[in-house]
Amino acid sequence: MKKIFVIILVLIVGAVIVLMTVDFNRLGKDSVYIEVIDPTDIEEEKLDNGEIMTRYWYQQTAFNEEGESVEIEFSAHKELRQGAYLMLYVKNDSEVTSYDEVQWDEIPSTAQAALES
Repeated sequence: MKKIFVIILVLIVGAVIVLMTVDFNRLGKDSVYIEVIDPTDIEEEKLDNGEIMTRYWYQQTAFNEEGESVEIEFSAHKELRQGAYLMLYVKNDSEVTSYDEVQWDEIPSTAQAALES
């Protein structure tokens, strides 16, 4: 009986650890690459506590690993650094779920060529 209890406890702890460390916004998503430009829109919303929440919207062309273009729109809670390169995680071809800043040499060469043009 004690062995079963210990096994179940280990499995539960393992499941909790996995669920806490896996980012489901990135899991199984396609990647596209962009060079950050000026935000196309800035939205300000006043919260009930009086705090103002600012959202920066970006709409531009991104390129996948094959160099094919896709029009995307996404938002960020802060203004992104102009000229930075981002890898966007997308689902359904253009719905951005998350992003990471990357260095130029981390971008596939076909996407680099498309970004340069």
